[in-house]
Amino acid sequence: METKRSRLNAPVIGLLIVALLILAAAIYFEETVTFPHNSVQSEVSSLQSQVSALQHVNSDLQSQLAATTTTQNLSASSAEAVYAGYSKSVVTVQSYELISQNTFFGPVSSLESIQGSGFVVSFENSSYIVTNNHVVSGATNITVTFADGNSYPASVKGTDPQRDLAVLAASAPSSEYHPLMILSSIAGVTVGETVYAIGSPFGLAGSMTVGVVSQVDRTITESSTQVTIPDVIQFSAAINPGNSGGPLLDSSGEVVGVTTAAVSSSEGLGFAIPASTLARELPSLLTTGNYTLHPNLGISSSADMTYQLAQAMGTNVTYGVLVQAVTSGGPADKAGIRGGTQTVTVEGQSYLTGGDIVVSINGVKVVDMDALASYLEENTTAGESVQVGIIRSGTLITVTVVLGSQ
Repeated sequence: METKRSRLNAPVIGLLIVALLILAAAIYFEETVTFPHNSVQSEVSSLQSQVSALQHVNSDLQSQLAATTTTQNLSASSAEAVYAGYSKSVVTVQSYELISQNTFFGPVSSLESIQGSGFVVSFENSSYIVTNNHVVSGATNITVTFADGNSYPASVKGTDPQRDLAVLAASAPSSEYHPLMILSSIAGVTVGETVYAIGSPFGLAGSMTVGVVSQVDRTITESSTQVTIPDVIQFSAAINPGNSGGPLLDSSGEVVGVTTAAVSSSEGLGFAIPASTLARELPSLLTTGNYTLHPNLGISSSADMTYQLAQAMGTNVTYGVLVQAVTSGGPADKAGIRGGTQTVTVEGQSYLTGGDIVVSINGVKVVDMDALASYLEENTTAGESVQVGIIRSGTLITVTVVLGSQ
């Protein structure tokens, strides 16, 4: 019986051993699997976070794309609206200039056609055409052609060669005139704003180009007369011969400038006489035929200060206007402003040094000649007194100058 019992217990013991082994294996398996499982979960969670971040980036990019598309559409819409609303106010100006040439057979005269642009303005309930002076200077048989194709003879009412402006009167019915509003202050013109030039480049009437204001307070030289014009707007819209005298408009259709294409070596650059200059001069041009109040400081030769020039002069003043010479008996001369006395050469350029350095006018900092000329043009007239800050022998002093007339 005991032997039989032992035989019966051996399988049971074996089963118990197997059960224990299975239990141990299960515990071991759980432990070895648990940690990788947690690691996978962590990686999945990290990937989900990255996907979420990418979804946000994608959403932001879509928003930016939508905003850009909307801006482009608004820009296109604005251009269309400006052209539709104001192109009818722009005219083509045609004139003829008598040209004499010496030939083998003697002097020969011929008429040369000159073409430009213009636009309608209103003054005291009457309508006139504004254009550039160089379009009509010395011209005969002037005509203006409106957007509907109708042409009428015109005559000059007033000119200002110093600012390349002219005003015409045309024999056209009132139904042809659609006056534009003129921006009265250049302070309303900001760098980067969109502007629209409408005119007749190369005789292609009704052409419009779009750009932005690149800078203000520029000084240019009119190529045919060599007249220096300060306080000019620079812009990026393309203009060409025939655009001269046309309007430069903002998005609301106000005239911010009178375009001029008479600047040599200005490919890719547009320039316009500020509308504020036109607004200031218009009453005088129409009542007296000219404008005589452009201010003159009486500095006949000057140079912009630079670091290199300051080093050569032994001064730490690297901005302002170096006075090289003053007009004898002129406003600066009468006020005691001094010109240069000795010549120095800086990077191949000769300068007359030893004179005063203009650094301010009426308390406004002057960084260069463009800034000085633009301030005088925009804020003063002939006969006014201004306070000019100058550096003399390293000392800042202020002198009173009574401005003359150009």
